[in-house]
Amino acid sequence: MFAPTTYIARRKMLAEKIGKGLILLPGNTFSPNNYPNNAYYFRQDSTFRYYFGLANPTLVGLIDAETGEAALYGDDFTVEDIIWTGPQPTMQELGAKAGITKTYPLATVAQHLAEAIRLGRRIHYLPPYRGETKLQLVEWLGIAPQQLHDYKSVDLMMAVAEMREIKSEEEIAEMEKAFLLGYEMHTLAMKMCRPGVVEREIAGAVEGIIKQYGQGVSFPTIVSQHGETLHNLNCDGVLEAGRLLLVDGGGETLSGYCSDHTRTYPVSGKFSDKQRDIYNIVLKAHDDVAALIAPSMMYNEVHRASYLSLAEGLVSLGILKGTAEDAVAAGAMTMLMPHGLGHGLGMDVHDCEAMGERSFDFSTIAERAAKSATCIHRATWQLKPGTVLSDEPGLYFIPALIEKCKAEGKYQGIVDYARLEEYYDFGGIRIEDDILVTESGNRMLGGDKKIPITVEELEATVGRD
Repeated sequence: MFAPTTYIARRKMLAEKIGKGLILLPGNTFSPNNYPNNAYYFRQDSTFRYYFGLANPTLVGLIDAETGEAALYGDDFTVEDIIWTGPQPTMQELGAKAGITKTYPLATVAQHLAEAIRLGRRIHYLPPYRGETKLQLVEWLGIAPQQLHDYKSVDLMMAVAEMREIKSEEEIAEMEKAFLLGYEMHTLAMKMCRPGVVEREIAGAVEGIIKQYGQGVSFPTIVSQHGETLHNLNCDGVLEAGRLLLVDGGGETLSGYCSDHTRTYPVSGKFSDKQRDIYNIVLKAHDDVAALIAPSMMYNEVHRASYLSLAEGLVSLGILKGTAEDAVAAGAMTMLMPHGLGHGLGMDVHDCEAMGERSFDFSTIAERAAKSATCIHRATWQLKPGTVLSDEPGLYFIPALIEKCKAEGKYQGIVDYARLEEYYDFGGIRIEDDILVTESGNRMLGGDKKIPITVEELEATVGRD
């Protein structure tokens, strides 16, 4: 947690951006796993933590956008609670950590909101993503569940995204710590990689590293020989010589900042000629992007550059015909890299995507989205100094997708489908690092320290104790 002045300044800026009404920021509660007292691992809502700093469950923050005053709602622990949890800080003590003097019992949230609504004041809230939060909002605001989307605050969405996207120096320092967590987990995975090892063994070991030194993984770790499946969470495969292992994982620091890296390498410790050729194409695209990123660039420009780089490599192998420009213009690269080049990174591994393009139709506010130009809508995202984003090109040979495109007659004269059949058992390769946009260009998080990435570095590391 940062100093109270950090959270005071953030809340003041947010209030100034919103201007009118009350800003309601519920923290997360425990979510039961299989019965009420056996909950899933707790993780605080990132936006609540950004403005209030507290990782404790069952808290609610309220900011008056007109006066800038903030209040914290929650309950002091009773003796019966302490039997199970041990001594806990009081609400006043928690408030002091966040620079707040006004604290109230949790039950008073409803009456304070009801009074504001009676006076005609707007209650600003973000699109909720958890069932428990949806139920709270329905009760507090007196609206039906299906109306939650209608009454969400677009003003608050944009203001929060604009603030969270631009990282301060203290935030960047935390993300450098997150890089170190990622470094440890990925180098351990490389050293464990050898024929006969079960993918689950590696997943468990690397996630244990994060629990030792951070608050947990920033997303479920992907450890798979089927790298062509983008979010493959099945870790039951037994590693086989000749296959490629893709590991996509990251950690969260104790303060809640994330890392996200991917490496792909041969189980046997040596790339075949075919694997090396494809790997180097992806690595070149990764490096081309890193050399290109600069402030004021649009995300789509960078994404297109990665497609062009990948296409040039595939033309050189005869998988694509004609020019790289032809392939990209025809949309052929969406068959071989069916995802975006990267995403925002910060207190979430897909920063602010809880209120982003996958949960909201931005076509209704296209001009507003373009003006805000934040990471929650990648089509209008403009990179700014302080932005952190992932650089993760990949090539994936997905037989079902390739066959579908072939059957539909897509990319005729551009894709050599007969040549592609030679790659149906190849899998997929993704390479990912985290980039900070600076005033003059960019730099990789981690500085001089880097996770092994070249063919030579990987072959020297994989399977070595």
